[in-house]
Amino acid sequence: MIHPHTELKFISDEIGYGVVAKKLIPKGTITWALDKLDREFTLADFQQLDPIYQEILDTYTYRNNKGNMVLCWDYGRYVNHSFNSNCLTTAYDFEIAIRDIQPGEQLTDDYGYLNLTQPFRASDEGTRRKIVYPDDLLRYHKHWDKKVARVFKFIPTVEQPLKLLLPEEIWNKIMSIVSGQEMMDSVLSCYYMAGA
Repeated sequence: MIHPHTELKFISDEIGYGVVAKKLIPKGTITWALDKLDREFTLADFQQLDPIYQEILDTYTYRNNKGNMVLCWDYGRYVNHSFNSNCLTTAYDFEIAIRDIQPGEQLTDDYGYLNLTQPFRASDEGTRRKIVYPDDLLRYHKHWDKKVARVFKFIPTVEQPLKLLLPEEIWNKIMSIVSGQEMMDSVLSCYYMAGA
């Protein structure tokens, strides 16, 4: 489920729609969490669908570490890519704001951790990276882990409307990490290695 202080807005002809903050979303806020309405499709499920449904799944899903396609039921599936994303995924089935997201600003992800099956040429943002590759998680996980670690401590200090979606054991793990009793798991745990 996407954060409730967001809305779907048309961004541009090139990009289409995106998810925009309606209010300030402070760094450390959980911006998306996997919930019971999100649907997971195995490769066999996908192959049994008509082409029209396969195209929808190819467009709007990400692959989890089991290689299954996950379709967000709400407009979380419209979060756009940025090489300078303001949200990053974690090893715990939620995403977090890595900096303050201002009202009217798009929430963005780096598609590099979504286990794409094909390279994706993104809009030029003036960054060194121009293309998202299927193995970007292997290359950039340490960089993303550092960004998440910097804001993880803010999780218990900011409003968390999506907290109720997190299993109790995940919230307890967050508290253990914040208190220094446990190390944060790497986002590398989200990687799916095809054929493994």
